[in-house]
Amino acid sequence: MRRYVLWRLAQAVGVLWAAYTLTFFLLDLLPGDPVAAMAGAGLNSTQVTPERLAELRTQYGFDRPFAVRYAVSLGHALRGDLGNSVATGRPVSATLRDALPQTLQLAAAALPLAVLFGASIALAATATRSRLLRQSLLSLPAIGISLPSFWVGLMLVQLFSFRLRLFPAFGNDGPAGLVLPAVTLALPASVLVAQVLSKSLLAVLDEPYVQTARAKGAGRVRVQFRHALRNAALPALTVVGLLAGQLTANAVVVENVFSRNGLGRITTDAVTVQDIPVVQGVVVFGALVFVVVNLLVDLAYPLLDRRIVASGRRSFA
Repeated sequence: MRRYVLWRLAQAVGVLWAAYTLTFFLLDLLPGDPVAAMAGAGLNSTQVTPERLAELRTQYGFDRPFAVRYAVSLGHALRGDLGNSVATGRPVSATLRDALPQTLQLAAAALPLAVLFGASIALAATATRSRLLRQSLLSLPAIGISLPSFWVGLMLVQLFSFRLRLFPAFGNDGPAGLVLPAVTLALPASVLVAQVLSKSLLAVLDEPYVQTARAKGAGRVRVQFRHALRNAALPALTVVGLLAGQLTANAVVVENVFSRNGLGRITTDAVTVQDIPVVQGVVVFGALVFVVVNLLVDLAYPLLDRRIVASGRRSFA
């Protein structure tokens, strides 16, 4: 078990390093001049002198070679310093810290809803005796994946805010203002849970031990929840771990649709003005969330199936 945990920790560190390095490289290739954007001047503007732009480039390190900037930036990041925003001058860590609670609140509300919606569809599809109803339920994930988040959000606002007037359409107005954004964020994620869990359940229900349980007189509900669901949950658990990072990314769209203050808003603003340190900070944070949640999922696997630890021991032998 100890080797298993250490190996997963090493993988997590490698993913974080790769995310930071790839983001740094890709952002460096973007066209435009972030220093000119920070100074409030376009490249053809005369509002800021070339001397002032050169001073700002030196101040923010944009005059250094790529390798030097990468090494210095990585060293600061390892100490928790993600640099300063070129638009506001504030530390990126402080900017993320201010926006983080709203985004975490939204993601924390959306993830359980996604699991609930997805598991309900999968269980209903595999439990029903009607072939037509089963096929209809199993087709829902394909339909849900094709619906963009911003369209779903706008439809929910139109129905539940403007027509029924049940929930506020915009802003961070307490629990009521969280309902529609959370549902919007959860619906696309739930279809992935439903798709993976339903296929896994259908495969497990054909296993010999399940057939034996049925032969002994166990009912469909008992077979599903006591015999099949635990083994079928492993692939779905992996998907839930992936969804944590995906929800953070999708929050960029959803928070802008509902005019919520969070990582989505600061990401949009940072991309608009080419605020590279803030964009990189958001991407690294998203990778950190992804890594931490997936690490927890990996550590939860042995609790569901001890064969995983045994397999891990043999691979290290």
